Amino acid sequence: MKIYLLNPPFIQRFSRSMRWQEVGRAGTIYYPIWLSYAAGLLEKEGHKIRLLDAPAEGHQLKQVIQDIRCFSPDMIVIDTSFASLKNDINIAREIKLYKQDSLIVGVGPPTSQFANRMLKSGFDIVARYEYDWTLAELAKTVENGRPLNNVLGISYKRCKKIIHNPNRPFSTGKKLNELPFVSMVYAHHLNIYNYFLSSSLYPEVQIFASRGCPYQCTFCCWPQTFMGRVNRRRSVTNVLEELIWIRKNLRQVKEIVFEDDTFGIDKRWLREFCREIIEEKLDVTWNCQIRADADFETLKLMAKAGCRLVIVGFESANQQILNNVRKGITVEQMRKFAKNVKKAGILLHADFIIGLPGETKETVKQTIRFIKEIKPDILQVSVATPFPVTEFYDWLKKNDYLTTDDPDEYLDEQGRQRCVISYPWLSSEEITKYVDEILKKYYLSLRYVPIALRQIFRKNGLAEFKRLLYSARSFIDYIYREEK
Repeated sequence: MKIYLLNPPFIQRFSRSMRWQEVGRAGTIYYPIWLSYAAGLLEKEGHKIRLLDAPAEGHQLKQVIQDIRCFSPDMIVIDTSFASLKNDINIAREIKLYKQDSLIVGVGPPTSQFANRMLKSGFDIVARYEYDWTLAELAKTVENGRPLNNVLGISYKRCKKIIHNPNRPFSTGKKLNELPFVSMVYAHHLNIYNYFLSSSLYPEVQIFASRGCPYQCTFCCWPQTFMGRVNRRRSVTNVLEELIWIRKNLRQVKEIVFEDDTFGIDKRWLREFCREIIEEKLDVTWNCQIRADADFETLKLMAKAGCRLVIVGFESANQQILNNVRKGITVEQMRKFAKNVKKAGILLHADFIIGLPGETKETVKQTIRFIKEIKPDILQVSVATPFPVTEFYDWLKKNDYLTTDDPDEYLDEQGRQRCVISYPWLSSEEITKYVDEILKKYYLSLRYVPIALRQIFRKNGLAEFKRLLYSARSFIDYIYREEK
């Protein structure tokens, strides 16, 4: 079967795979990670695939339709995100007009919440939640002319009636080990120079060592709408094999980015992973997203194994807010962790969110003071975004704090986050203003100069300088557009 996997046109450089789906202020654009894993599995199953990332390539719908005509697929898989859902539905509808004999399948986080809307508006089938093996079974079923009723995890139309088959169980560590390396998919089907992460050395590749997160943060989208709360891991050996493959076959790659919701949840796994890298004398540079409860000895081991940077969701410096969102971390843990990261020789990328439950002007000031205290190498500040059916979204809706409940209105004209939360004591305009001011005052201050220089005078200093320069240009362009 010929299968076309599409990250559909929307706003140029829009990232559907980001947790906060938007056009990044500092030039960030993600790989179409989930589509790429599915593409690898489908190719392994013997299907002929074509993977197109329209936002990264700058393709508009006309070019996509022409490409589809040339490939002439039997099935077209279209990725979706909450913030682009209206656009994605329209794309599916337009493609169907030109390729009526192809089965149009929708995937992505919105499928778990908006399957009915998608099926009524342009999609033939929706694959809900984690969809790699769902697509593989669906393709085999359609190819053999069998009925759809036994394919777990899909929704579809039958005689104008919408059918929801039972959910497919989430993958296991054993199943993840069986997936082709996603880095191979990137190498064969994408241009790795199209992708940039403001915190990573360029060019980089994004991979997963695990899926699912057991922590209970009320605002986080992926565990609640897409990947589930059960953490399942690839074996250390399997991950190391991919790192070795990248070193041998993608020599231009300067950093490997682990996109796990929380890397190294199993501390024994993490330590074994680091020790194996050290024992194998594998020269790799990598970064990951980790919780602020990692101990100093583990951080030291990570640094020795090539970990250059850790991305940490601090969210707020107010303990009550952290408790409100069930973060499971204390401010004192965060403070100690930030010191230990720098002591271990690892760069700190600190994430904060303005507008979570309990946020006031005073709590924002607490967060600002904390940022000044820990001096992160890279600072990311976002407006709180309530994705549908997360606990955070339900709480806001119940208390009438949403300015809109339509995720299609979550972005502005440039594709950047728009605040859709307004509290009686803190308006959406004030939340947005705080985010912009915090970022401007941090990055445009002379106090950031020594922080930036410290990054440059490290291993890979030239690559660090180029990353900082590109990010700075994109950020200044963002400020100029906002002020204009």
